[in-house]
Amino acid sequence: MNNADPTPAVIIPVTPFKITMKKTFKLTHPKIKTPQLVVAIKHEVRKYLRRERRKNLPEKADFWDFDCRCGVDEASSEVIHVSDIDKAIDQAESKQLESFYLEILAKPGRRRKKPREEQQINAED
Repeated sequence: MNNADPTPAVIIPVTPFKITMKKTFKLTHPKIKTPQLVVAIKHEVRKYLRRERRKNLPEKADFWDFDCRCGVDEASSEVIHVSDIDKAIDQAESKQLESFYLEILAKPGRRRKKPREEQQINAED
C-alpha cells in the first residue's frame, strides 16, 4: 500500500537576482575587544562581496552591482555606496554603538555610455 500524500509539493521560485545579506552586527563582546570585532566584521563583509562577485553573471549583465544600507537599526538605515561600507563601520565604532545594521543586495548591472556632453567636458580637461 502506498500512503502518499495526494497534495503536490509546493515549489517556491528562487529569484537569483535578489541575493541579500541583512545582518545586525554587535560591537560589544565580553572577551573580544572592539577593534578586533571591527576587523572581523570588515573581513566578513569583504568575503561576502568577493563570493557574490564570483558568481556567474546573467546574460546581458556586465558586473555585479550592490545596493547597500547601513544604520543603527533596519528602520533608520540609510542608503550608502559599496565603497563607503568600511567608513560606515568605522563611524559606528567611533560613535561607540553597541550594534549596527548592514544590508547588501546583489543585483546585475550594466555599463552605460556617458552622454556626449560629459565626454566632451572630460576630454577638454
